[in-house]
Amino acid sequence: MSESSITLADPHLALQLFGPNDSNLRLVRNQLGVAITHRNGQIRIAGPSDSVRVATEVLERLKDRVYRVGSLGPEDVSDAMGVAIDKRATAQFEKSEVAIGNTSRRIKPRTEGQATYLEAIRQHDMTFCIGPAGCGKTYLAVATAVEALKMRTIRKIILVRPAVEAGESLGYLPGDLHEKLNPYLRPLLDAINEMIDFDQVKFLMEQNTIEVIPLAYMRGRTLNQAFVILDEAQNATVAQMKMFLTRMGEGSKMVISGDITQVDLPPGTTSGLRDAVQRLSGISGISFVRLSEGDIVRHPLVRKIVTAYDTTPASIGARNNNRPRPTEDR
Repeated sequence: MSESSITLADPHLALQLFGPNDSNLRLVRNQLGVAITHRNGQIRIAGPSDSVRVATEVLERLKDRVYRVGSLGPEDVSDAMGVAIDKRATAQFEKSEVAIGNTSRRIKPRTEGQATYLEAIRQHDMTFCIGPAGCGKTYLAVATAVEALKMRTIRKIILVRPAVEAGESLGYLPGDLHEKLNPYLRPLLDAINEMIDFDQVKFLMEQNTIEVIPLAYMRGRTLNQAFVILDEAQNATVAQMKMFLTRMGEGSKMVISGDITQVDLPPGTTSGLRDAVQRLSGISGISFVRLSEGDIVRHPLVRKIVTAYDTTPASIGARNNNRPRPTEDR
């Protein structure tokens, strides 16, 4: 808990500052969870230190506005709140920067949801993250794994993905088994190649410090002091999810991420991710993070596309395509 104070040169300006029936004051109190009192031109703010700092900045901005203009509108209070809260969020994101050891590339959360996700990974041994395409689920998990490897809190990184066939059988793809599986594992390799030099990645993979493997190859292993990421977890079956989660060994972290709106399993097969979230939600030590369309940081069109698919029934497009075209007037 902390406290701050603001002095009004003219105590009579408190009426304009606080608004009709103290409406401005109540807004600041309710939004930031602070106590605000006023006596003899002295405003006192008390509460959690971070909230007190933001509330003080808001009231200082509003005080300056009253001195210059003589009054406040509802939009002035909203604007002051928005600026102060955005600054707090920016400071939080800066503090959450991921130290991957690459000075030419800075990785930090770009939304509040992403900041929550990073904090959950750092604070828990097992984190589930559910969210739409483009919200950084895999990228931030890989970055945190690289950070842990650089800090030597873990000894290896294991990146895992289900090799779910989506319309093309593995057996008919060209090449040996490694070449057949490469398209499924490519997104994980792309993410790690952005953070570690290619030659170093190659060396670390040769030393088995970094492994990129299909989910089916996890059976029978015990993973100690490893950072294990299961990507596209919505395409794991219930049995595969149980198998994967029970590989966790001493000193390890696990991140399980996926999008339950993009399940490629056969009809009637329950997604292991959906089942695990329901089954494990009451267990202490496991964190569950849900990201939304507001956390999408890819191309701006991605957010609009996700929203369109989430809000527009698929049958509408089919009905429109089958609707007879109007005849032209002649």
